[in-house]
Amino acid sequence: MDKSTTINTENIPNHIAIIMDGNGRWAKKRGLLRALGHESGSKSVKDVVENCKNIGVKYLTLYAFSTENWNRPRLEVEALMKLLIRSLKKELPVLQKNNIKLSTIGNTDKLPEKARKQLLEVIDETKDNSKMLVTLALSYGSREEIVSAVKKISEQVKTNAIAVTDINEEIITQNLYTHNLPDVDLLIRTSGEQRISNFLLWQCAYAEFYFTDVLWPDFTEEDLHEAIISYQKRERRFGKTSEQVK
Repeated sequence: MDKSTTINTENIPNHIAIIMDGNGRWAKKRGLLRALGHESGSKSVKDVVENCKNIGVKYLTLYAFSTENWNRPRLEVEALMKLLIRSLKKELPVLQKNNIKLSTIGNTDKLPEKARKQLLEVIDETKDNSKMLVTLALSYGSREEIVSAVKKISEQVKTNAIAVTDINEEIITQNLYTHNLPDVDLLIRTSGEQRISNFLLWQCAYAEFYFTDVLWPDFTEEDLHEAIISYQKRERRFGKTSEQVK
């Protein structure tokens, strides 16, 4: 049965965030190099982006490379950066064809110059697209993001641009990397791990979590639909009672 027929098109998550986990384990199970797992995972990225666009998701954020990932073996990091460059070049025509805008969050100054240049080029080329916004979290860590926001706000207080009493949730949100994104509605993590690993801690305050044992390279359109169907079966109360929501 086609899972897409059971999706309520009137209740599509506005913002989906995905922790794309399991590339290395997928490769290990097949006796392959970890780099080949990441290569296969990049195909899942393409499929998920197009599927999200087709069902009406407006914002998709993908955890592509964390601040902690810099501690991985040098050769694996280098392979990931080369894959990033190749993928960006290859997918630019696809993004243009589908009217998809690309953006990024994280400390991208740490990326190799070639990767950063290619990333900025694709971001510039797609800046006027409006069907969906895909955000790559690269060299990203949520705690680092929050520390950065605190520093920005402190500078604003120091220069009298705002008063301490002005600081509220909206001010903090405006100073995060994600200031142009709505809060996350649905967070998906693949590979069976059940943690959020320093990803969008502030933005996921009221997100629905969906964990699946499927390794990222095996994540299909059907798996995406199952996650959305699970989301649609839940009652999102945001602190209210069921009676108030109804």
